[in-house]
Amino acid sequence: QLQLVESGGGLVQPGGSLRLSCAASGSTLDQYAIAWFRQAPGREREVIACINDNGLNENYPNSMRGLFSISKDNAENTVWLQMSRLEPEDTAVYYCAGKARFCLGDSRMYPYWGQGTQVTVSS
Repeated sequence: QLQLVESGGGLVQPGGSLRLSCAASGSTLDQYAIAWFRQAPGREREVIACINDNGLNENYPNSMRGLFSISKDNAENTVWLQMSRLEPEDTAVYYCAGKARFCLGDSRMYPYWGQGTQVTVSS
């Protein structure tokens, strides 16, 4: 069974950058699409990026294009999320989640979840 662990969250100043990691165990990531979601207090969980099983297709909501970049190394069994130009409204708990093969934007389609990592953008 796929297990996911996020790391790399923390406090960053507005305009700064941060790189999150999602390390997988229990199975190899070449079978799974991995998405990053975030959830801020009082708000719904939203998808911010996804990469498919072979790592060749990346998907972003239009509102996230240019701000986030997802990458994957199946040999290292790890997915990264590079975030740039962060603003206070990006403050949230960031989760990585896995499902078989292809990306979807609906969080309900992802059976495997990490515990989340807190990102706080503040001066």
